[in-house]
Amino acid sequence: MKLGSWGASFISAMQSLLLIELAETSNKLDSQDIKLIGSVSRRAFLSKGIASAGSLSLMSAVVGSQVLAKAASKGGLDLCALQSKFKGKLLTPEDADFNKVAFGGLWNEIHPKRAPQLIAQVNDENDIAHVIKYARANKLKVSVRGGGHNWCSPSVRNSGILIDLTRMNKVISIDAKTRKAVMQPIISNREVQAALKPYDLAFPTGHCPPVKLSGYLLSGGMCWNQGVWGPAVGSVEAIELVTSDGELIVASADQNQDYFWAARGAGPGLFAVATRYHLKLYPLPKAIATSLYYYPYEDMEAICDWLGPLARQLPTNVELSFGILSAPSKLADKCKSSNGKTCCVSATVFADSEAEAHAALSPLENCPMIDKRLSKSVQQPADFESLFDASGALWPPKLRCDVDALFYNSTLTDIAKAIKDHFLTSPSPKALVFISVFTGENVPVPPPVDTAFSMTGNLYGGPWTMWQKQTDDAQNKEWHEKCVQLLSPHVCGHYVSESNTVEHPDFAKASYKEANWERLAQLRKKYDPEGIFFAYSDGLEDDFGA
Repeated sequence: MKLGSWGASFISAMQSLLLIELAETSNKLDSQDIKLIGSVSRRAFLSKGIASAGSLSLMSAVVGSQVLAKAASKGGLDLCALQSKFKGKLLTPEDADFNKVAFGGLWNEIHPKRAPQLIAQVNDENDIAHVIKYARANKLKVSVRGGGHNWCSPSVRNSGILIDLTRMNKVISIDAKTRKAVMQPIISNREVQAALKPYDLAFPTGHCPPVKLSGYLLSGGMCWNQGVWGPAVGSVEAIELVTSDGELIVASADQNQDYFWAARGAGPGLFAVATRYHLKLYPLPKAIATSLYYYPYEDMEAICDWLGPLARQLPTNVELSFGILSAPSKLADKCKSSNGKTCCVSATVFADSEAEAHAALSPLENCPMIDKRLSKSVQQPADFESLFDASGALWPPKLRCDVDALFYNSTLTDIAKAIKDHFLTSPSPKALVFISVFTGENVPVPPPVDTAFSMTGNLYGGPWTMWQKQTDDAQNKEWHEKCVQLLSPHVCGHYVSESNTVEHPDFAKASYKEANWERLAQLRKKYDPEGIFFAYSDGLEDDFGA
């Protein structure tokens, strides 16, 4: 049956009315769109002539296509092609929970002003591939969130697409016989050790319990028991990746070697998305023990004069640290002369027996200032769970932060002298300076061969400036900047995932040997010539927001 002109215009009008209803329901049309369609629809019922009906049909088709395009798009993007293949969740600024997803998962409570056009919460590798192909087709850039713990939030860029890996949080396999494991990116340090413990196995995880595998491993992996296990990237045997072409590949020492080199250290500058890590595991240490000593702030330099040389005499399975911080409440009365500040020496040993652990930690009892100690806890049995509890207390969540972790080839005493007076003026009682003092005769130990990660030094650490109120931002950030400036004469490198590379782009370059930095740039041009992935400083046009 053929419809007359009036019938065609009637159908067009009904389609328009249906569009209004659908669009109003999904909040995808503004008032002008609805007014336009509504006026066309009403005219359709009043127009009975052939010419009028014909022109109305044409106009309705044009308006309808425009509205359909807008209704099917979000944030100015036509998502129809992506939605047909995507299994995860897509969010734009029009969605009520967009800000919660964009900023709520960030560790630092100082949230950036910048924001993406689209967030893609992916379910799997195929979702990632679809997003990348969509980005390429629409000339959009892509950033990746592997946990959101990086203090300066480089996963949030101006415009483009944020690929959120939050849902990729599974342990794929653990093979106790071969000591191998395969894990997805969003598994925390604490969760990794908990998963391996029933098998009497361990992996060189980081110290902060909520940090996820992805950002940690991509940046190098400063870890527990590093003197024995080495930085964590040295224990990554293969990485599954999605490239800038949307292809799924495996990178290892035997295949896709350029990707394997870059993925082990490039951090937020990687030009691919890591989806699975193939890990080399180690026997769980049979005896873990810790010792902790607090000393008067005034004795800081003397403590460092003793501790620096002692570190060379200790076995490499002793993890030794020196801290400057506000005194615990039980010691506050003893630290009034130093504005409530104290210094501490901590040591953790990963041994095969209690006797070995005891022998390794005993030299700390020979400190010439031992009688001046404010308190001590000696050779306490520990496990990874208790270690995470202790380290997590140093870096609590829900705080505003400015952080720079640095490598030094100066002496520990040089570091103490550089900031001793300045630290007394810290506006926040939560600020601390924490320095890892690498042990053994052969320090500094070079990074693993054939990795982008390339920084090392006698010492590692720096200021972790943390506070609660937004009104205190200016004074804390100014204090932190001054602290970094005072330390700068002694710095030989930065750590890319724990330095403010947003406000200081040069800190990203300073996280690599010059040859490695240049090679990363060359590989980015080779494997991502269209710049699908944001490079280190792309899309960071503003500094920290509110």
